[in-house]
Amino acid sequence: MNPSRHAVVIGGGPAGLAAAEVLSAAGWAVDLYEAMPGPGRKFLLAGRGGLNLTHSEPYGRFVERYASVQVDPAGRLRQALDAFTPDDLRSWAASLGIETFVGSSGRVFPSEFKAAPMLRAWLARLHGQGVRLHTRHRWRGWQAEGALRFSTPEGERLLPAAPTVLALGGASWPRLGSDGAWVSVLRDALVEVAPLVPSNCGFDRAGGWSEHLRQSHAGQPVKPVRLSFAGRSQQGEFVLTDTGIEGSLVYAFSAALRDTIARDGQATLHLDLLPQTPADQVQAQLARGQGRKSLASFLKSQFKLAGLKTALLYEVLGASPDPAALAAALKALPLTLCAPRPIAEAISSAGGVRFDSLDEHWQLRSRPGSFVAGEMLDWEAPTGGYLLTACIATGRAAARGLMAEV
Repeated sequence: MNPSRHAVVIGGGPAGLAAAEVLSAAGWAVDLYEAMPGPGRKFLLAGRGGLNLTHSEPYGRFVERYASVQVDPAGRLRQALDAFTPDDLRSWAASLGIETFVGSSGRVFPSEFKAAPMLRAWLARLHGQGVRLHTRHRWRGWQAEGALRFSTPEGERLLPAAPTVLALGGASWPRLGSDGAWVSVLRDALVEVAPLVPSNCGFDRAGGWSEHLRQSHAGQPVKPVRLSFAGRSQQGEFVLTDTGIEGSLVYAFSAALRDTIARDGQATLHLDLLPQTPADQVQAQLARGQGRKSLASFLKSQFKLAGLKTALLYEVLGASPDPAALAAALKALPLTLCAPRPIAEAISSAGGVRFDSLDEHWQLRSRPGSFVAGEMLDWEAPTGGYLLTACIATGRAAARGLMAEV
């Protein structure tokens, strides 16, 4: 280690840890500052569901999942991913002693399904490379002379100016440290920052649900269904909430739904409640008539439709739907949404530092010596391993940019 080459990393999430790893491995003295009592709080929370590291789909399709083409015309996110692909991530995990496997969905998980062993191994590597970790240090910006300002339990602390990687996260799950407080600081430094908005989030239904539906079915999964919106269609499942819908299938459409609501005030998606049954077969079975059976009994006997799916059908169409409306709704039940859930509830956030504010080395044009990585940047991706892969990839890219520039 060469102590004359000193860098600061602010933020102890995956992007910050990745930057610290690259810098310290290259011989830089690194101080890593984290606002929370320990690093990787959101990383650990993600691990409660199995820790989806990345995805195994063909790489050309993988990179198409990222909504960054319009906001990143120079393709810097793609360059970062090219330099740290999903295969590279799996090799890196193996170097930490973490074996991985591909699940039935194509998602990649650690063999133990847990985040804690990986985080412990990662932090042990950083410690072995000389990285100094400082917790309970919340970054507050710069002094006029360039010193870094931190709030600590002992009061404000000032640190001499140093090459710095900012990896402060977005604004989802603020209780874990990503509260977006850095936005005003960077805007004051003349950095262009797109507003932070919820991503991979739930939505409220226009008009809400009936009391019966909420009390009887809130928290239950709806599956299997095919969701269609804005020319796209995907099969999966979601969960009915007190106010609307959430879950993996909804998250896959959250960006388009959110942007449509922002533009039009609402968004209407369509649900195929019988994704395994062709429309002509549905029409034929309905044409036979329900006879003396109640509608609920008829739907159950003909289509095995019951429970929450039937309740949703009644919620939208009423208890005695017109036959033509029923046929259409079984294959395309309309649900109108009026608002995304608050950003604090979202899995991730979109918006952030615009790529035009960075030079080719991931350095802020208006603040030389400061580099940006992770969810702070203006990119967006669905769940499924894409978020974590890009956070680590951009952290590594920012570290390489710092070393090339300084």
